[in-house]
Amino acid sequence: MNTPATTVDYSALRVNQASIIILLALAFVLNQPWLAAFVAVVMWVGTFLPQAGLFKLVYQHGLKPLRIVRPAPKADDPRPHLFAQGVGALVLTISSIALFAGLPLLGWALAGVVAALAAVNLFLGFCMGCFIYYQLARRGIQANLPWWQTPQGA
Repeated sequence: MNTPATTVDYSALRVNQASIIILLALAFVLNQPWLAAFVAVVMWVGTFLPQAGLFKLVYQHGLKPLRIVRPAPKADDPRPHLFAQGVGALVLTISSIALFAGLPLLGWALAGVVAALAAVNLFLGFCMGCFIYYQLARRGIQANLPWWQTPQGA
């Protein structure tokens, strides 16, 4: 799958991952399923409207201008990162449904998987969702949304 490289700000990705981890940990500790559902919604918005993702906006309009976090642009295709975020949003949506349906063990376990994979990406630099995206592409499956064809950033 040859696509033109674009620039992805890895600091924006790290802020996104850290936000997911912190909010899901807080949701679990405080036993607040609505907070897990909120993170799922934020992730869906970031998947379908990449420039409107809340965590990205916090980075772009708060952390970056205040120089709390420095930009880390790299030539990269944003689509695998967007796909990964969508997979995380899907798992977190199922988690939220389980939590509201009275299945806390399943709900928090799924939320824990999302948080753990975000932590692996944040601390070890391995994106499981990106790996899945590339494995699907190797098998001829294009896991892209139509508006991702012109890279918009991750």
